[in-house]
Amino acid sequence: MEKNKKITIVLGVIGADVHAVGNRILHHAFSEAGFNVINIGVMASQEEFINAAVETSADVIVVSSLCGHGEIDCRGLKEKTIEAGLHNVKLYVGGNLVVGKQDWKEIEKKFKRMGFDRVYPSGTMPQEVIDDLNADFS
Repeated sequence: MEKNKKITIVLGVIGADVHAVGNRILHHAFSEAGFNVINIGVMASQEEFINAAVETSADVIVVSSLCGHGEIDCRGLKEKTIEAGLHNVKLYVGGNLVVGKQDWKEIEKKFKRMGFDRVYPSGTMPQEVIDDLNADFS
């Protein structure tokens, strides 16, 4: 990545999820940290994430899900990013990603197998994600 180029993030809440508070907190935190944030809001489809990433030449897609349907809603996203020519776009996901009580390490492995570069549990502080963004794009 070029020196001084602002990292562009496409941020949104996937599927039928309407949880907007965390989305707004992340948008604010990422913007304050100096990132270019394209917030597509709540109830976003995989296609909306991909279209926004293509239109803005995004570096990373950050998917949020709190309703527990992330496992279903995120399936196939990596393949669709590749089909759209977004070979170098990183995928981050976080929130309450599955229904029921499951071991976090297993959830993380599941999402990594789905092609996500970073996976965060519900309650992760924005600074942890910011630190990972800076590490991944330095």
